[in-house]
Amino acid sequence: YVPPQVRRAQETLDDKKREELGRLKKMVNGLINRLSEPNLSSISGQLEELYMANSRKDMNETLTDILMNACVTPVAMPARLMMEHVLLVSILHHNVGIEVGAHFLEAVVKKFDEVCKCDAEGKECENLLALIAHLYNFHVVHCLLIFDILKKLVSIFTEKEIELILFLLKNVGFSLRKDDALALKELITEAQRKANTAEKKLQDQTRVRFMLETMLALKNNDMRKIPGYDPEPVEKLRKLQRTLVHSSSGKETQLRVSLDSLLRADQVGRWWIVGSSWSGAPMITDANSKTQQKVHVGKVSSKIMELARKQRMNTDIRRSIFCVLMTCEDFMDAFEKLLR
Repeated sequence: YVPPQVRRAQETLDDKKREELGRLKKMVNGLINRLSEPNLSSISGQLEELYMANSRKDMNETLTDILMNACVTPVAMPARLMMEHVLLVSILHHNVGIEVGAHFLEAVVKKFDEVCKCDAEGKECENLLALIAHLYNFHVVHCLLIFDILKKLVSIFTEKEIELILFLLKNVGFSLRKDDALALKELITEAQRKANTAEKKLQDQTRVRFMLETMLALKNNDMRKIPGYDPEPVEKLRKLQRTLVHSSSGKETQLRVSLDSLLRADQVGRWWIVGSSWSGAPMITDANSKTQQKVHVGKVSSKIMELARKQRMNTDIRRSIFCVLMTCEDFMDAFEKLLR
């Protein structure tokens, strides 16, 4: 039973919170709408101030929603506009904290997985993939995630996936080669094998041949072979990024997280965000593991147990390991007892 006055207080609190969030959304929306390369510095500064004045959770959710609405459209987004939006996320990721980039990345990857599965007609898939590619370009995420996505696309290998592979390689191919040439080589080998074993209808098409040629050009570091490849805009914005990022942390803030971890974040927790609390750990609630932890190492003298207590061996398993090490005959005996 909730008394009426408490209920009223809760309702007014909820209304107040909703009003605050609405005001915050308007402010962030206004800043994002005005976003362009010349005023990136002032807008990122204003957003940093908003991060200091409001709760991180509210800011992350608001910013992610607004950016997703702006960038994930059924029509193809202009590349330059996309880069500027991602560069803003990158600057906040480096200056405010890695949870900013992590929250945005998780939302983008989950949406990408969802859109890919439902086989939508529009350009949402390409737009989401461009967001992930530029998050890698601006050092928010490690190449591990990009390779995971490429492996997944190569394993499916239909016409839509071939388009997406080409799109991704054109955007980040040479950076991938610089970061992990061996993984790229393995991916190219796998794609060639897949193209050879693919159905005849795919083999006849020039798109597959073009994709393999693009991969070969990447392997040989030949930029001229890739039509429309222009690294200039990304380089220009990277220079701007270096001037706007306060900390000299550089690549240490890159999120080294795999595709599987991001998609299963609700089940396995967000280990890549420092200090993110999570209560669903199966190893904590599992009753069996508690019973298994009780290790019996025969009878040990009270003197050894007293020593263990003095050394603050405060769990059964720690006491058992301590007793084994103190009472064993030789290394083989210790090894056998520890295994048991």
